[in-house]
Formats: sequence, structure tokens, C-alpha cells
Amino acid sequence: MTLDLSTINEIYIACGYTDMRKSIDGLATVVKIQFRLNPFERNLYLFCGRRRDRMKALLWDGDGFLLLYKRLDNGNFSWPNTQEEVRQLSRQQFRWLLEGLSIDQKRAIKPSFPCACV
Repeated sequence: MTLDLSTINEIYIACGYTDMRKSIDGLATVVKIQFRLNPFERNLYLFCGRRRDRMKALLWDGDGFLLLYKRLDNGNFSWPNTQEEVRQLSRQQFRWLLEGLSIDQKRAIKPSFPCACV
């Protein structure tokens, strides 16, 4: 099965670490209670453990939850360890995360918006 990002509304990352023993119901409860978000929307919620070599993703698929799990053979995810509890990611930031890069690329070209002054 391939995950089609175009069908996902938003991508959220749980900053810091999450107990990776949590199952679908436990992660959905974290989304609802701790983050005050609706786990039944078509959003992708990302969680990572202390060792940062494993990631779980939770996605409502319309008739049930998908629980995706990725474990790296060598290396770690560059997971944010900020005070924020949950953070919204762009699709590009999600790709960076899966490639082992930081989601806050300092040298990335930021999108610009034309001003009305021209």
C-alpha cells in the first residue's frame, strides 16, 4: 500500500517523545485529549519514541484507522524537541523528516508572496 499525500488534509508532528507502546486507541486519545484535535479528520499524526529510530503515524481512512510504523536500520529521525506539543508540517517538511533531515532547513528557499506595490 502506498500513502498518497494528496488525500491528506494536514500533517501534524508530536514534538518530543511518545511512548511507542501506545496502540491506535492510545494515539487517537493523545490527539483528542492532549492536542485538542479531531483524530477522525483525514490528517496524518506523527509520533516518535525516545531513541528516535522509530516512528508511528496515525491516519483516519474513512472507515477505520491506519497505523503506519517505520523503524530505521541505522540512523535517527531529526525529531523536534521543542516546548510545543504539536506542530503542523508542510508536505516538504514531512519529506525532509523521512529523509533524515531537519524539518527546519535554514537554507531552504522560502515561498514569497507578491506585494501589491508593483
